[in-house]
Amino acid sequence: MIRVALLSRWHVHADDYAKQIKENVHLTIEMVWDEDQTRGDNWAHELGVPFEEDLDTIMSNPSIDAVVVNTPTTMHKNVIMKAAVNKKHIFTEKVLALTVEDCEEIYAAIEASGVQLMVSLPRLTESDYVHAEQTIKKGLLGKLTMIRCRLAHNGAVIPEGKTSGWLPERFFSMEEAGGGALIDLGAHPIYLTNRLAGKARSVYAHLQKQTKKQVDDNAAAIVEYESGALGIIETGFMSHGSPFQLELYGTEGTLMIADNQTSVKSMHINRGEWTELDAAADTPAMPMEQWVAAIETGSEPTITKEDVIQLTSINQAAALSNQEGRKVMLYELE
Repeated sequence: MIRVALLSRWHVHADDYAKQIKENVHLTIEMVWDEDQTRGDNWAHELGVPFEEDLDTIMSNPSIDAVVVNTPTTMHKNVIMKAAVNKKHIFTEKVLALTVEDCEEIYAAIEASGVQLMVSLPRLTESDYVHAEQTIKKGLLGKLTMIRCRLAHNGAVIPEGKTSGWLPERFFSMEEAGGGALIDLGAHPIYLTNRLAGKARSVYAHLQKQTKKQVDDNAAAIVEYESGALGIIETGFMSHGSPFQLELYGTEGTLMIADNQTSVKSMHINRGEWTELDAAADTPAMPMEQWVAAIETGSEPTITKEDVIQLTSINQAAALSNQEGRKVMLYELE
């Protein structure tokens, strides 16, 4: 049994991870820590486990095997490095850290300690991604020329009679979140596009503040990949009813995905007519399950260090591009 400490309920997905742990026969929640003591105390009470106010006490506790990190993004590096040094396995919400340099430092600590790190990039395990990957591998699209991926919601939209939207105010704090829509929700289109198009070369981005918050609530980025493909990444907290969209364009075909409906039009199948695809039959295990398997059996996760670092590199380059109003080359971050 892998004994887990939950570190913070700051992120909105913290409860989802607690639920996944409860449903996994290989995991058990032993205690809770939170930088907000009242929030942590309440969560520990809900879960029926002790609350520990001192993070270092958890890290040095030999009865804790692993931690799940849902702290403010700006705390990730400090908390994860402590966990690595104390040989705790780590599961964390995206993004791993705010800079490529910090990511590399974290991975060096992870490799030195021999623990397993998993960053939750769940859409790499879903049917939509599997369809996109397979159409490329089968050559149905020919040479990939462009990917457009959009994921947005209305978390910053204030309903009539309310004073705020449903997304917690802490997600608009630069001090805590380290960014806004692009670094949080936009992470999903970024890592999907990266995986499908390959190594990125440059980024041009605009991070808009429509609600006058500290961080962007609406954002778009154009990523140039070494393969020659362009990636158009769109996200935001200001869109009601916006579906998830993933579109792949190539010299010999097009793949369109919107809200779990997938269609392909390729010169290689069905006389070049649009063809609807059923849900992919074989998808990778969810990130939490891959993490457990890596700890227990040493199996190699499908979510990789390259996925994690390139996600941060796009975010870091996008922030610089927005700040300076120019295209940023990825080698500038090295």
